[in-house]
Amino acid sequence: MFNILINYFDKSSAITIFVLSILSFYLIITLWIFIYRYFSLNSKIRTEERSIKKLYMGRTKTVDRDSLLYIYLNKVLIPNRAIFTVAKNSAIKDATSGLTALSIIASTSPFIGLFGTVVAILETFSSLGTQKGTSIAIVAPAISEALVATAAGIAVATFAYSFHLILKRKAYELDVLLESQADLILSQKA
Repeated sequence: MFNILINYFDKSSAITIFVLSILSFYLIITLWIFIYRYFSLNSKIRTEERSIKKLYMGRTKTVDRDSLLYIYLNKVLIPNRAIFTVAKNSAIKDATSGLTALSIIASTSPFIGLFGTVVAILETFSSLGTQKGTSIAIVAPAISEALVATAAGIAVATFAYSFHLILKRKAYELDVLLESQADLILSQKA
């Protein structure tokens, strides 16, 4: 397998290697954002679930000390909708960081891969034009090697888009938990 990769890169042009390097970098960024954000959001969601559970059960009249809302509620004498909105917006802004990068990667990866494929096919046809007696046996392997960049771009885009949707859903879950806690606390004050 390793020999196949080395052989592929030996035959590839600088543009193809550059395109595959960019796509590899994109994939690393995608995986890093997803892993970091996923575990971070899961931790925050578990904390908020514990906090809302205590509120529902009547064990407390305010949020847990670990809640994202606690810092803001601790600064006011009487909880109000405005402070909850500020706290929730701050938490959601933090929870959704990285989603823009995933969206950009998901939308640009296929085009970067396609660019690499087009350049590789142009180079293949250019070199074939100088040869005598070309056949499908010569053209097919060159074109299949060129299509690797497109496949890589689509693969990276698929991961980035899927991870974007998963993290967006997690951020929504966190938003709902924060809003529910705010509603419970404000209903107690009424």
